[in-house]
Amino acid sequence: MLEQSRRKFLRQVGALSAGAGLIGATPIAAQAAESAKNDLPEADKPFTISILQTTDVHCQVHPHDELFWENNQITFRKTGGYAQLASYLKKERKKNPYTFVLDTGDMFQGSELSIKTTGKAMVPILNQLEYDLYLPGNWEVIYHKKMMQTLLGSLNAPKVCANMYHDLGDKKKGELIFQPYHIWNVAGVKIGFLGYTDPLVPLRQSPIYSKGIIYTQPEENLAHYVDVLRNQEQCAYVLIIAHLGLSQQIALANKPECEGVDYILGGDTHERVRKPIQCKYSKVVEPGAFGSFVGRLELTIQNGKVIADQYTLDEIDASKFKADKEMNALVQANEQPFSEDIYKVVGYSTIPLYRYFVVENPIDTMVLDSLKWKLPEVDVVLSNGFRFCPPRATPDQTGNIPITNGYIFDMLPVDSTVRTAKVTGQQIINWLESELNNVFAKDASQRFGGWLIKFKGMEISFNAFADKGKRVQVVEIGDKPLDLNKMYSICACEREGDPMDMLCRIRNVVDAQNTPYTLHSVMREYVAKHSPVTPTPPLNAKILDAPQTLLTQVSGVDYQFT
Repeated sequence: MLEQSRRKFLRQVGALSAGAGLIGATPIAAQAAESAKNDLPEADKPFTISILQTTDVHCQVHPHDELFWENNQITFRKTGGYAQLASYLKKERKKNPYTFVLDTGDMFQGSELSIKTTGKAMVPILNQLEYDLYLPGNWEVIYHKKMMQTLLGSLNAPKVCANMYHDLGDKKKGELIFQPYHIWNVAGVKIGFLGYTDPLVPLRQSPIYSKGIIYTQPEENLAHYVDVLRNQEQCAYVLIIAHLGLSQQIALANKPECEGVDYILGGDTHERVRKPIQCKYSKVVEPGAFGSFVGRLELTIQNGKVIADQYTLDEIDASKFKADKEMNALVQANEQPFSEDIYKVVGYSTIPLYRYFVVENPIDTMVLDSLKWKLPEVDVVLSNGFRFCPPRATPDQTGNIPITNGYIFDMLPVDSTVRTAKVTGQQIINWLESELNNVFAKDASQRFGGWLIKFKGMEISFNAFADKGKRVQVVEIGDKPLDLNKMYSICACEREGDPMDMLCRIRNVVDAQNTPYTLHSVMREYVAKHSPVTPTPPLNAKILDAPQTLLTQVSGVDYQFT
């Protein structure tokens, strides 16, 4: 207990600016300050600090089946869990008192527990982990601006973001919602953290979620804040903490505005960077998702300068990290009021369920099968290119893999209304080209960060790496070639805030109508009636210039998803 108190004090002292004194300190505080002073390393002796990063945990509070791509095949291991993460962090902090822990977003969306409590259940859990810094992700706005501010404001550690502004109306920017940067003063050396989140949130998510917020591109003020951190604050090392997606982060690290930034600790696309990607101005990393990994950046410091850096991706193997008792009790207490519904089995699958491949996945196949079964008269059913949801691969006593109410929330946290509409064949081809460019654009800054849109009732063949507007090679609907002049019926989920003439980012649809169904109701009804289901991807989208098992949209750099 004494060691924990001493460590907390060290962290508080480290947050002060260099040279700040303890004016009017009590004898106890003065004694603690003297103890902290005695713990400081000698200036000319090298010492190591650790910066630990989580991201995109998506409220996955328990260990889960995690998918790995090893020897060109799928394998699963149990990873993650906040109680296991708590044990890992305690071990790391004990090993090195100069440890800084941060999370780069998507903390409040992704599970039934979070949705049922509008994120509030996650606050004590995150505070218990004693993070030192947070960045809001693209999904922090799911409960709208005011609740985002309340949830993030309830967290004990500082929050940074240099590109989210209050909207004053008429497209006028107000003040930043969060402070733009944070400085960690560790043993007299300043480490600067500058935050940027995804500026495409109003396009990628339901626009009503982010109403009242204006987002800007990082390039608008990046050079300014780098100058502030480097020259005014005299930081020895500058890091961007980002929730932009790996492609966007690589693009940013190659732009001159990024000069002076040493690392980008990224998030959003759930990519697992095991070896830092060296770009023109900065190194870029991203530590996976769902609490399965922690990114560890170790900096060696001597005479006030960083003389070496080393990065590793630590796997939170649930078999190696025993659940922390305090965290385990807290998670169970928060979950207890909803546990009966969360763990209620509504159906079964004969095959593992996951959402890791860019083109097609079993989870999305099951969503599409459900929609097509419920609305057989619709020509083409669509599902967004979502990336969240951990795999589920462990059978129960039946020999099949259980699908629970909670897992339906994991797959589709927003229980959207199912909407139908009609579009022309020309609209479909234009939309397909646009969506393919969102995923595979040669200019990384144009990539949205999601996987390819999913569909049933339509088959396409495409070249992912062709020029913009020339990727689609073949389109068939109902086993017939696409007729550009024909009207086709489609259905997808309604996005709150979209105009009635838009569906699944297709503009100018006609005869749009909301059905009496929601995604959850359709899914539950389908799996209950058809269990056990076998949602094998049907190759409705055939990629011609890359493997069907493509696991990342990133290309042109030394990186592979494993």
